[in-house]
Formats: sequence, structure tokens, C-alpha cells
Amino acid sequence: MTNEKISIKKLYALSSESRRYCFSLPLKHTIRIGKRDYEVRLKTDEKFGTYILWKNRKYPVEVVRSRQNKYEILFNDISYTFTVETPFSLQRMKVLGSKRGKAEKEFVKAPMPGKIVDVLVREGSNVQRGEPLVILEAMKMQNELQSPVNGQVLKVTAKANSNVMKDDILVEIKVE
Repeated sequence: MTNEKISIKKLYALSSESRRYCFSLPLKHTIRIGKRDYEVRLKTDEKFGTYILWKNRKYPVEVVRSRQNKYEILFNDISYTFTVETPFSLQRMKVLGSKRGKAEKEFVKAPMPGKIVDVLVREGSNVQRGEPLVILEAMKMQNELQSPVNGQVLKVTAKANSNVMKDDILVEIKVE
């Protein structure tokens, strides 16, 4: 048996909202949005700390927590949690997930602290994937939180004009 190093050519970042982003190695200083490439740089200086420079604007970034392959970062004062996976670990997750079976309930959580502006669904109503459920205002912007699945609303804990913290459960949906 030879001791050859396995060359990893891609990494995957999986967000807490189950979004998947692929990165080719070695990392480049460009990102593609649609058909356009943009230059992105990670920089650090004494005046601004660590930030991402994109389109000549500085966006503060800070690694809040890292444990094994799980990270929590603050990017432009918004918290994001994600894991970094190799192609092998991603395939392993898929196999283990398929053995686990389909989830019966889905919980829609607040992605950031803010104020509930409006609740658009009621308990017992049927919702389709992508249908708006709650309007959350954070940092003077209104965010439409959408249903991640088709199903029936079991419980609505969000109330208009109330404040919520990151990861507070807002809506519980029975998956169809």
C-alpha cells in the first residue's frame, strides 16, 4: 500500500438553511453571480479589522465560533452558520440522511434578530414551498421568510410587532 496524498479539488459550504455552495481549490479571489465574475478580497488592517472588499466596499467579517468543520461568522453584522464538507463527507451525509427517512416537521426559524412586521399564515392553512410566511424587519430592511416545504401549518409562534432572536422558531409545518 502506498502513502499517496488524496488531492481534494472541491469543498462545499452547507448553510444552516440547507443551501450548498461549491468552492474549487485552490481558492480564487473571484465569485460568479449569474454570468459575471467579481473580484473579492479578504483583508485585515488595524483601522477596520478583518473585512471583505467587494466592489470597492468594505464588509466587516469575524469568525465568532469554529469547531471541527462547523463555523459561525458575523458578516456585515449578520450571523451565519455553516459547515465545510469534502466531496466524501458530503456523500456520507447524503447516505446517512437517506437512511434516516424524511422529516415529518419543518421549523422556520428567525435567521437574525429583528421585529416581526406581519404574519401571513394561520394554523391549519396549507402552504407551498416558497410561499411567504412571515415578514421580519432587521437592520431597517424587511425580509420575507418563505416556506422551505409543501405542508400544513401546525403552529405559529410569531406574533406581529414582537421582537425575536436568531433561531427563534416562528412557524412549525407538517411536511406533506
